[in-house]
Amino acid sequence: MEKVSEAVIGKVRIEAEHIVKEAEEKAQEEIEKAKKQREIKLEEEKRKMLEEAKEGAARIVAQASIKARQELSRTKADIIAKIIDRVKQSLSEISSDESYFLNLIKEAVDGLAGAKGRIYVIPKDVSTVQKIFERDKELASKIVEVKEFDCIGGVIAEDIEEKLRIDNTYETRLEMLLPKLLPEISKKLFEAS
Repeated sequence: MEKVSEAVIGKVRIEAEHIVKEAEEKAQEEIEKAKKQREIKLEEEKRKMLEEAKEGAARIVAQASIKARQELSRTKADIIAKIIDRVKQSLSEISSDESYFLNLIKEAVDGLAGAKGRIYVIPKDVSTVQKIFERDKELASKIVEVKEFDCIGGVIAEDIEEKLRIDNTYETRLEMLLPKLLPEISKKLFEAS
């Protein structure tokens, strides 16, 4: 019976060793599977973090680019504004040439369509207008009054009823020219040659 008992114990031991070996193999497989899953998860997390970092960097670059373009646009606008201010300053400092001034007056008075009127000029041009009227009596007959007006130069003609006004001032002429000139000015100033 002892032999039977030893045989049973030996068989149970072999079976137990076999069960333990199978359990160890399964445990090892589970460990390997868990390691692979961990690696996959780590790689996925790395990829996500890298993608988020790339997106964040792209956002920062885009924002910086927008800010730089805005700053460049502001600078260009400031430069153009300074140029326009200098042009206005130059126009206010020039003495009106009589022949040019005569043309401005005639254009403005012609705009009144034959109605009598008054003209407005800057104070320094009043004497020039009076000289023109002394020489051109026909033009002078269409104007009942010469008044002073605060502008950088030019002429405003107005009918005596103040219903029709023709603005032939340097400011107005400049404002009419700027939409045509600004693209050309910008092109010459800011486009690379």
